[in-house]
Amino acid sequence: DDLPWEDMEGYEEQLQSDTQFLCSNQRMDTELVDSLVLQLNRIYPQILSDKEACKFRSLRVPTTERLRELLQHLREKGDDACYEFYRALHIQAEDVYFSLPTRIRERGPIFFLSCFSVAVGIAFLYYYGEGQRLRCTEAFLHCSAVRLGKDAKDVFVSYVEVGK
Repeated sequence: DDLPWEDMEGYEEQLQSDTQFLCSNQRMDTELVDSLVLQLNRIYPQILSDKEACKFRSLRVPTTERLRELLQHLREKGDDACYEFYRALHIQAEDVYFSLPTRIRERGPIFFLSCFSVAVGIAFLYYYGEGQRLRCTEAFLHCSAVRLGKDAKDVFVSYVEVGK
């Protein structure tokens, strides 16, 4: 029997899949790329030596090219290096991390359908509930906003507060 995780993509393959997205994302600017390089260099010098870090931080080379070379270097270093890059990206730029094509693909359509169903159910209870009996949904809606992105969270929470 095959183990369930044998079919899963490794971090190396994921990084290969995400490279185009990362290199075209405007959020991956010079400051963010430098932060990622410094974090990998300081915490994992075996992944990115001082000399390599200087190379990937050189302002003589356009940011997109430096990023592409960094990602290629990490893939050559192997799965652990790619994993640490994803970890650093999650810490430095959560919005970019959660919008990666491989992260979205991991969730799949069932995830989105289930989230939509829960949201519709809560909205139904909130709007058609009887007086105080269902007011407890407001607290639940506030807690639900914790996992949303910053912009969506602001809209969601303000919408709930207006309904009070």
